[in-house]
Amino acid sequence: MTLPSEDLGTHEASRSGEANRLIREKSPYLLQHAHNPVDWYPWDEEAFAKARREGMPIFLSIGYSTCHWCHVMERESFEDGAVAALLNRDFVAIKVDREERPDVDRIYMTAAQALGLGGGWPLNMFLAPDLTPFYGGTYFPPRTMSGRPGMIELLPHVARAWQEHRAELEQTGERVFESLAGLALADSLVADRARLFAHAFDRLAQSHDELGGFGRAPKFPSVVNLNFLQRYAERTPERRDEARAMVLRQLDRMQAGGIHDHLGGGFHRYSTDREWLVPHFEKMLYDQAQLAWAYLEGFQVTGEARYAETAGGIFTYVARDLTSPEGAFYSAEDADSEGEEGRFYVWSGAQIEAVLGSEDAALVIHHYGVTPEGNFEHGTTILNEVHARAETARRFALAPEALAARLSSARSKLLDARSRRPRPHRDDKVLTAWNGLMISSSARGARVLGEPELARRAAKAAEFVWSTLRDPRTGELHRRWRDGETAGRGQLDDYAYYALGLLDLYQATFDPMWLERAVAVTEAQVSRFWDEQDGGFFESPPDDPSIRVRMKDGFDGAEMAGNSIAALALLRLARLLDRREWIEKGDRMLDYYARRLDGMPVAMPQMLVAMDLAQSPPRHIVIAGAPAAEDTRALLAELDRRFRPHDELVMVDDGNRSRLAALAPFAAALGTRDGKATAYVCENYTCRLPTTDPHALADQLDNRPQPITQEQQP
Repeated sequence: MTLPSEDLGTHEASRSGEANRLIREKSPYLLQHAHNPVDWYPWDEEAFAKARREGMPIFLSIGYSTCHWCHVMERESFEDGAVAALLNRDFVAIKVDREERPDVDRIYMTAAQALGLGGGWPLNMFLAPDLTPFYGGTYFPPRTMSGRPGMIELLPHVARAWQEHRAELEQTGERVFESLAGLALADSLVADRARLFAHAFDRLAQSHDELGGFGRAPKFPSVVNLNFLQRYAERTPERRDEARAMVLRQLDRMQAGGIHDHLGGGFHRYSTDREWLVPHFEKMLYDQAQLAWAYLEGFQVTGEARYAETAGGIFTYVARDLTSPEGAFYSAEDADSEGEEGRFYVWSGAQIEAVLGSEDAALVIHHYGVTPEGNFEHGTTILNEVHARAETARRFALAPEALAARLSSARSKLLDARSRRPRPHRDDKVLTAWNGLMISSSARGARVLGEPELARRAAKAAEFVWSTLRDPRTGELHRRWRDGETAGRGQLDDYAYYALGLLDLYQATFDPMWLERAVAVTEAQVSRFWDEQDGGFFESPPDDPSIRVRMKDGFDGAEMAGNSIAALALLRLARLLDRREWIEKGDRMLDYYARRLDGMPVAMPQMLVAMDLAQSPPRHIVIAGAPAAEDTRALLAELDRRFRPHDELVMVDDGNRSRLAALAPFAAALGTRDGKATAYVCENYTCRLPTTDPHALADQLDNRPQPITQEQQP
């Protein structure tokens, strides 16, 4: 069925000033579409009821507010009057913010891939009124171009197919949902976890690029790969150098490349090339949190200050640009400003000289590879460290300390000048999950970098989530807060990421309140998401009729699967507090995922991190003493400067002993010796001789126990 051109003529007017019903929403992404001529609905029963009542198919469009191609499609297609006329006449059009509804996104992204349609955002799917998918794709231009179907041609064809072949399309959707439901079923075979580790390492080694990272282009940070490799290096001494080399090469190349914001700190979303030079300029909170983890671990492993500096730059960026007045963390910054991607971040030599003067400009231009022809659009340059600091110091006859000081001063001046440019859009919604991840990262940073301020920031965000995004009556977490409104039922990742953040915050502050809250959140998670039949957690909350299939994610991508972090947090808490029922649940979920990952373990490197923890003896470092005392801090420093991923820290002092006794009675019974701060290294809940000497503690920490086998696990 095609529409005569005259039928569209009255709709050719461009975007009207009238708002559609999305104007009532708080999501920045939905609000970006609130003035489209498309008659958009949010994901709700009103839209579903209309589709059922009128027998109309649904056009579901999913994206997020800092997505570049979402902006392009909004501008080209959804503001086009002809496209809007077709959508409004033949479809119920629904807009979804994937960051607010990851369960909806997960279902239809997996469905698109099952239908052979690829994946990415914007995701545009056609659904039957019962919400089963039968066709779709990603970016559609308004009119067909370069072999990519356009909305003007596509929409009438889909509408005609719905009218003429509805039963077949509905059957297609049902088959897709049946296949999705089958993804959550457990295999009866038992997989060997140790073999999964070796298989994953081999796959990563095969795909490793000498320019850093894995594969060719585009390149994502894929921090989960680095997390696994660091732990594999600990577990497998004969492959340690190879594993560590892959990690450090990627950290070094990213730090030097254009994916790193050398002025403002933090990292862009991914690199469009092998060299980490030209990024996609979005900056996501979850990337900042994960990359800070990776650089902190790089610092612990090597002692190299550059890794600590890079992690510190991430924390500075988040504090400056992604932190709300209440202390919670915002979600993201866009790639675009003034209608161009990356314009906010790039420089010409003349612009640099205007800010710095000729002498300092020459230094910056050399060090960061600024050329007259540029390395980006319109002759501009993405700053990247083309020359090592030692080479730049020789070139300009500067001592290393003098070079560092001059570069730091120049970067500060350029950042100040850049801050006066029109800024990219900031997505200022607060997501529980991503805040949990940043709380965890900040707490780790407080310990590794010795910066208590990071723990204070983490505590402020954690308190905001607890008081604003949690129902005190039921313990249920909400997904999102923005502009005074709390909305959305918490997903698995909200509970798991937040629990992990609370646990790490306890180990940075030693306040048992955070540990108590981590337990409460985990208990709520188990009651809402645990799959008693097969093990593991469903990713979406129960009792939502719009979610036809409750799935368990099987992929650690830019965002880690909820089950990967749930497994890690559950096992850490279980071992720390000797919660046997949680240890059993953790073991069941690891068996479930070991079976799922048997053919492709590299799909979930973060789940392998949890499996690695489970196959290491429980080890607790208990330090008794006043947390702020010099002798206590000296003992803590020996632990914090080491990469000891399987060790859990417990602090015992007279102020918290009674509360700690209710959580970890074995640790609460331990005390100081001779009035001095005292450390106990305890394996399998049996402690070695206590020591008050930091050097003796260091010797005990470096006596690495052998990993236990799967058969030896409790």
